[in-house]
Amino acid sequence: MSDIERWHHEKQAAWIYGTLTQIERDATRSQMLRGLAQAAETQAEIIRGDVRAGGLDTPPFRPELRARVVVALARRFGIARTKTMLAALKVRGLSAYGSGSARGPVAHPMPVSTTEIGARHKSHGASGVLRAAVFGVNDGLVSNTSLILGMTGAASSSATVLVTGIAGMLAGAFSMAAGEYISMRSQRELHEFQIAEERDELERYPEEEAEELALIYAGRGMPIEAAREMSTRMLEDKEQMLDTLAREELGLNPDDLGSPIGAALSSFTAFALGALVPLFPYFFSGVVHPVQVACISAAAALFAVGAVLSLFSGRNAFYGGMRMLGIGALAGLATFAIGRWIGVSLT
Repeated sequence: MSDIERWHHEKQAAWIYGTLTQIERDATRSQMLRGLAQAAETQAEIIRGDVRAGGLDTPPFRPELRARVVVALARRFGIARTKTMLAALKVRGLSAYGSGSARGPVAHPMPVSTTEIGARHKSHGASGVLRAAVFGVNDGLVSNTSLILGMTGAASSSATVLVTGIAGMLAGAFSMAAGEYISMRSQRELHEFQIAEERDELERYPEEEAEELALIYAGRGMPIEAAREMSTRMLEDKEQMLDTLAREELGLNPDDLGSPIGAALSSFTAFALGALVPLFPYFFSGVVHPVQVACISAAAALFAVGAVLSLFSGRNAFYGGMRMLGIGALAGLATFAIGRWIGVSLT
């Protein structure tokens, strides 16, 4: 990235902060955003000096269309609900908005020492992976059960249902894997770019980066002088400072950016396992009523998936299981009815 591009990004960040200051009603957060706007302007002037030292000058500033669109969305839906889009535009300090609702309080405690900074980001990956796996199993379960019931409604033979079910399982699993790979690859590339950019900024103007971090913690309720003392002390270890900036400014865990291949394989496996449940009785010629066995197996699995998902929602496990069973049953019945209608129409 050229210095002119870096200058533009800092100017745009300052413009976004200034606009967000007008949106934010909380006085502490508004003060944080105002301070970040000033810090971005200072960094832009430093880069502008480098540009002029090279015999060039910066062009007139105009925010990009993407930035104007995201700011408009932030005006409409609030800053907390547009955090991901704002982060992609080099907006820092979004950790001050926690992980709760748009109007809720900050959802994590303030650190009291440098060793505690960023600690809250270090151990949330396992639950997210488990949740994604459960949803993948549920997707395969519902989609292939519905496909099998649709084919049964159309009066297809068991052999045709088996072949169609296998094709549906493979098509769905590969589709899920491809989508997850592309999504994770794009996300990882963005995160790696943001961390590299943060490293470069930390080398070029460390004091300004320390001030940004202090402003973020002040925006979350820490006294500004204590925040400045802590962030300045962290400059003694640049790697720790970079790690903290990535966690607290960007909301990233540098140690856990995710593997695109691993995500694709996990998605493929989870979907395929779910899709196999209703398909299993069709592999055995001795099963007299495979569709009934498939329905019973799918119903039991849907209830189990709903009960497991209640661990993430906090709802009653029985209620969660029955709700998932009801949703799956509606999808299956609708597909069966459509398959029956199509089968009658074509005969």
